[in-house]
Amino acid sequence: MGTDISGFIEYREPQADQQPIWHAANDLNSLCEEGGYDAFGCLFGVRNYANFRPLAACRGLPAGISTTVSARLAQLSEWYGEDGLHSTTWITWAEVKAADWDELAERPDSRLHEYRRFSNEFRMTGKASWNPEFAEAVGLERGECREWPEGSEWLIGDTLYRSVTMRRREAVTESGEWQPVWETMRALAAQHGDDNVRLVVWFDD
Repeated sequence: MGTDISGFIEYREPQADQQPIWHAANDLNSLCEEGGYDAFGCLFGVRNYANFRPLAACRGLPAGISTTVSARLAQLSEWYGEDGLHSTTWITWAEVKAADWDELAERPDSRLHEYRRFSNEFRMTGKASWNPEFAEAVGLERGECREWPEGSEWLIGDTLYRSVTMRRREAVTESGEWQPVWETMRALAAQHGDDNVRLVVWFDD
C-alpha cells in the first residue's frame, strides 16, 4: 500500500490590534502531484528508508490554521475516519531556506542502489530493500534485510548493487517535483516574510 501526501501552503498577515491571521494560498496537490518517498523522509520523516534526520517530523497541526485547512481536514476525517490520516506536520519557508541540502543521511540507505551496465558505464536503475538475485548471491533468507556499510558493493551479472548514504539534495532535487512548492513559498515570503509562510501537510495510506 502506498503513502500519499496532501496539504496547503499558508501565509499570514498582521491585523490591527489582532493576532495575525493565516490564509491558505495553494493546495499542495496542485503544485506537487507525488512528492517521492525520499523527499517524504528527508522533510517529514515519513517512509524514511534513506535514514535522514527529518527537517520537520510529527509536529502536529500548527497554531491558527487557516479556515480552508481546517475545513479540508474535517472533510477528510469524515471520509477516512480518525485513523485515516497520519504524520501531520508543518515547516516554514525560513526552515526550508536554512536547511543544509548537502547534509548526509544519518546512516546508509536501507535499500541497496542498483546500477545496470550500459556500454562501458553503469547507470542507476532503481533501489530495493530486498532483491531475489542479490539475496541468492550473498546468502540471504527470503525477505531478510541488512544494513550494509557505506560503499559496500557487489557486481552480480550486469547489475551493480551498492550501499549509499544519500544527501538531502538527492532526495529533494533542484529541478524535481518540489520546486514549484519552493518557488511558490519563496514568492509569498518576498511579500510577507520567511517566518510568515509555511507548508502544512498530512499523509494517508
